[in-house]
Amino acid sequence: MPSNTPLLDLYRTMRRIRTFEEHVGELYVRGLSAGSMLHLSIGEEGAAAGVCAAMQPQDSFTTHHRGHGIFLARGAEPDRMMAEIGGKESGYCRGKGGSMHIADMALGHLGANAIVGGGIPHVVGAGLSYKRQGRDAVSVAFFGDGAMQQGVLYESMNMAALWELPVLFVCINNQYGMGTRIDRATRSTAFDKRAEAFGLEAAMVDGEDVEAVFQAAQGLIDAARTGRPGFMAVSCFRFFGHGRMDKSPYRSAEEEEAGRKRDPVAHARAALIRRSLATAPELDALDAGIAREMSAAIDFTAAAEAPPPSSMFRDVYGPGEPEPEPVRTRIDRILARA
Repeated sequence: MPSNTPLLDLYRTMRRIRTFEEHVGELYVRGLSAGSMLHLSIGEEGAAAGVCAAMQPQDSFTTHHRGHGIFLARGAEPDRMMAEIGGKESGYCRGKGGSMHIADMALGHLGANAIVGGGIPHVVGAGLSYKRQGRDAVSVAFFGDGAMQQGVLYESMNMAALWELPVLFVCINNQYGMGTRIDRATRSTAFDKRAEAFGLEAAMVDGEDVEAVFQAAQGLIDAARTGRPGFMAVSCFRFFGHGRMDKSPYRSAEEEEAGRKRDPVAHARAALIRRSLATAPELDALDAGIAREMSAAIDFTAAAEAPPPSSMFRDVYGPGEPEPEPVRTRIDRILARA
């Protein structure tokens, strides 16, 4: 199988994301996930793979509710990611972050945020620091279409453009903010025009075509690296409901059938075979290897230890700061005096 084609690498990344997310669903069904909410990014793989492939190792980013795939595309280890979603000590945040608050500074992950648009201003601060320090780095904010109605996005775009910061804003438009379709949330869905009004470079891309996403992201990130911040909206379709328990009653069967035909993984696979870049058996073998990798991540999570209660305040307070006294300990101390 050829290994020098960007499409094959992009396909591999998307397949790893798709399979990881499917296994996250299994983790939930088996009762091994921490918390009650999981937001899967199945159907959005083209956005994560395409944009992240255009980033360089020194670049940073923030994510949103559906950030698993983005973090995986940036080099995260599936077993540590799965363990974090399972609330285990061996996870990236020692089980404190769960599904929606994973972060890892070593990989440039400035944090996921469950607040709609909450991670967007962080990249403005990062971009400002890179510019002042003369660093060759770009910071990328990933967010959903629901954040297009948040004022913090427009404040952030204005500051990035005004100060010529190395920043890229990426809207993953999966057509729905929770249960509200985007055309019922805003009169105009020409999101690139909004960004251009602030002086940003802007593009609208079909997320079904991962190569088109990669090419657009490459141009915008290269421009941002020279002080010309950008914005891109990647259109895709969310295959499942907002959260794991959402059965999408607000979407018709016809809409779901049409949306699932916009499958970036299937599109890339067909293109690889059509262009003789890989054969079906070769891709089947690749897929099977990825499935084994993700199954091993579930096994790793199931066997991992939960964080001990004594670690409750670890990483919460600064070095040298005294930890709060647990309520149970305080009550016991008071009763002992009595």
